[in-house]
Amino acid sequence: MSENDYMNQPNPPSFARASSLHRRVLLAVLCSASSMAFAQGNMSSPFYEDALQRFEKKDYPGSIIQLKNALKQTPNNLPVQLLLGKALLENGDVVAAEVAFNEALRLGVNRAEVVVQLGQSMVAQGKQQDMLSHPALQPAGLPNGIQLKMHLLRAGAQADLGQTAPALLSIDEARRLDNRSPEVWLAEVPIRIRSRQFTEALQAADRALGIAPQLAEAHYQRGSILHVQGDLNGARASYTRALQLDAGHAEALIAQIGLHLDANRMDDAVRDVATLRRISPKEPRGSYLKALLAERQGRVPEAQAALREVTALLDPVPMSFMRYRSQLLMLNGLAHHGLNEPGKARQYLEAFLRTQPNSPVSRLLARIYLSTGSVNEAGTLLENYLKSQPGDGLASNLLGSVYIAQGKHARAAALMQQTIKLQDLADYRTTLGMSLLGSGQTTGALTELEAAYKKDPKQLAAAIVLSQLYLHEGQQAKGLALIQTLVKQQPANASLHKLLGMALVQNGDAQAARASFEKAAQLSPELTQAQLHLVRLDLEARALHAAEQRLTRLLKANPRNTEALAEMARVADLRGKAAEAQTWLEKARDNSGPRELRWNLALVDLHLRAGRPEQALAEARIAQGKSSDNITGLLLYSRAQLAMGDAQGARGTLGRATRLADFDADLQVDIASQQLAAHNPDGAYYSLDKALTGQPDSLPAQVLMARVEFQRGEVAKAEQRARSIVQKHPRRAVGHMLMGDLASAQNHPGPALEAFRKAHAVEPSSGTTLRLMQTLETQGNDKGAREAATQRLRQMPKDAVVLHALAGLHARAGRYTDAGHSYQALLLFQPQDVSALNNLANVQLKLGDKGALQTAEKAHGLAPTNALVIDTLGWAHHHFGQHDLALSLLRDARLREPANPEIRYHLAKVLVQTGRQGEALEELREAMKSGRPFEGAGDAEQLLKSLN
Repeated sequence: MSENDYMNQPNPPSFARASSLHRRVLLAVLCSASSMAFAQGNMSSPFYEDALQRFEKKDYPGSIIQLKNALKQTPNNLPVQLLLGKALLENGDVVAAEVAFNEALRLGVNRAEVVVQLGQSMVAQGKQQDMLSHPALQPAGLPNGIQLKMHLLRAGAQADLGQTAPALLSIDEARRLDNRSPEVWLAEVPIRIRSRQFTEALQAADRALGIAPQLAEAHYQRGSILHVQGDLNGARASYTRALQLDAGHAEALIAQIGLHLDANRMDDAVRDVATLRRISPKEPRGSYLKALLAERQGRVPEAQAALREVTALLDPVPMSFMRYRSQLLMLNGLAHHGLNEPGKARQYLEAFLRTQPNSPVSRLLARIYLSTGSVNEAGTLLENYLKSQPGDGLASNLLGSVYIAQGKHARAAALMQQTIKLQDLADYRTTLGMSLLGSGQTTGALTELEAAYKKDPKQLAAAIVLSQLYLHEGQQAKGLALIQTLVKQQPANASLHKLLGMALVQNGDAQAARASFEKAAQLSPELTQAQLHLVRLDLEARALHAAEQRLTRLLKANPRNTEALAEMARVADLRGKAAEAQTWLEKARDNSGPRELRWNLALVDLHLRAGRPEQALAEARIAQGKSSDNITGLLLYSRAQLAMGDAQGARGTLGRATRLADFDADLQVDIASQQLAAHNPDGAYYSLDKALTGQPDSLPAQVLMARVEFQRGEVAKAEQRARSIVQKHPRRAVGHMLMGDLASAQNHPGPALEAFRKAHAVEPSSGTTLRLMQTLETQGNDKGAREAATQRLRQMPKDAVVLHALAGLHARAGRYTDAGHSYQALLLFQPQDVSALNNLANVQLKLGDKGALQTAEKAHGLAPTNALVIDTLGWAHHHFGQHDLALSLLRDARLREPANPEIRYHLAKVLVQTGRQGEALEELREAMKSGRPFEGAGDAEQLLKSLN
């Protein structure tokens, strides 16, 4: 029985090929059994005779049925029991076959009649060691022909167990019995190949060919050696000769198909796969090859169906047997991988690598580890593999990606630089660029990513990151142009349209961004991120109803979509419904993964903004419970501690976070910022020093370090660092802004203004405009501040930040009409901007405009729990003589924000109007006690004097 015939059975018993000698022995055994049957009276049973005929015709299932019928009549019938074992073995039921053979031994069969088949049935179950130690299966005392077969069977079992030397000794024992049998030489070949002893393997194959030059198996074995050595022409010639001698030699056919695929001879491959499936319809490798061909031709459903054939054939095979058949382990692992079943693929590929640890299959298993979040396992696997295969660039590239995922950017960069020296591929440049970016070396990252994209414009990963870098580095035109090029190249790629939308948002073009997100959603309705970006645009425009409708549709499709739940919280928050916002965020938190902390962070923020530090601390503890060593959780906890006034406790928490963050620059910058909030500049300095040790070019770390140095009194160091930032990043605003802040802090108004002008000139933005306006206003140049705002609004008429700032500038200067115009311009494209509505209502009150009440009511409708909004509405009612309603609203506002002196003043004013002088006096005293400046402070002081 050939290897492939065994493979064709539902539970293949053995994948070792049977020799012609074995077939001769089998016939002799059958003839002997028939003679025994004739000698005994009950052997004339029609059941046995019919079973024997069926066996000879290879109708094994029918033979088994008849033999079982015979055993019902004569349970201890030895010939029936022996033939049943053979039929079961041929039919693939190796467990039952072993039972039948052992029963035949019990009934007294000469062991020479059964040892070969019994040994095969045990090997097929993975019982190699049991077979080797079985007393009845020892070769000694058996006829020479049977001894030879047993020595070869033992050699195969010993090789399976990794016992190479004993296996070769068993083969030598077989040769002592008959060195003119080709089988005793061919048995050596796979053992030598496994040990990479190709010279010895060729010698053994050539000895077999010298004995039997017309033996197809010998030509196949010689071809397999040449194939492994890379002599593809020689291998092809050997496979061709094997198939000429035996057109049904499945192994030679499979090997030849592999050569066809490697050479892209698709027609030849299709022809041979069809032949293979005809001669061995249940050969799993035939199904896998069919899947490969179908996939290459784009017939995905057909490929998936063929892969399921593979797993249906191999999944039932016991792992105890499969572990000794590495090819089948790999085959089933590949099939499950193709079916997107990583758990099952992992099981088989891990078992395969235990038998062949230096195989390139390590790369595939590493990818599976990465896809399932087992990053450290992927790294260990690839590191071990590269020790034996240091020149495998694909594995090095994959390991570089693993190092990046682990935050080991310097190691990734060093590895990829070495890999590129051996072979300069665009993929390798991309990974090098990513590693340099992770280590804060932006300039080097740009260089490598540009080189990767130039070398291969199809490097989508390089192009995407490169575009983001351009945008981050202030090269908006280049960044947008690159993304637009990608969209033109792949107009049906929804993810690229989403990316373009994100770039347009960053560039301040919300209208064009909306069109891109809508296109992405149209191309891929299941791309929820595109819908979420549209929601965020709606929220920025204060189109709360539109955002809510979109989110409702998303949550109908997936009620556990945590990002949609969190955006619902933003809608509620913008409407001033804090309790509802909290409920939505709690749903997002409860539906998130066990290590997901984003929604805990959002809840902490919500509680802190609402002045609930105790609840913020409780929520931070929940986050810590998810992961006590999670740095994000520690930062949450320290924020809550700071809100509770526990600066000392926050410092301790931040110290622990600093140790865990190691040299991660981004994390250390976050930690340093909180250390400053905890009044610990030395702790901030330590964190930033670690950040800059790991990533010397980290711009956020450099900027914050300059501010820390200034706080520590190291003014010269801070200024030197700021100048260095300007020198390294001349087209970025951040260095000039830092220079301006340092000058302002030292009361050097001229240099400060000059620095802010430069910042605005090199990288104009809402932030640079705002800083320039503030500086000009502080220095008494109201006109200059207005001109800066006007210039920005000519370029970006919908810059909400600048419109807010300009309106405030007008209001502070008493130009209430102009302030009103600015707020109204803002509300044209952000009609639900609560802050703008509230401020417009105050401006209208200054102008005596009765529209103030309607504006204030609109703001209150959007934010009914916002203390400042309630105060404005109450103040408006007071202005228009509705004192009782005003009193009710102002009491509400004061209870929500008791530390606000202006609200207390407004309440006192109305209390006086309604005859409650005592209560008014108390409110005024509290307002003036705060020491905080507020509009109307002079009137409040006069009113207080009049009441005393």
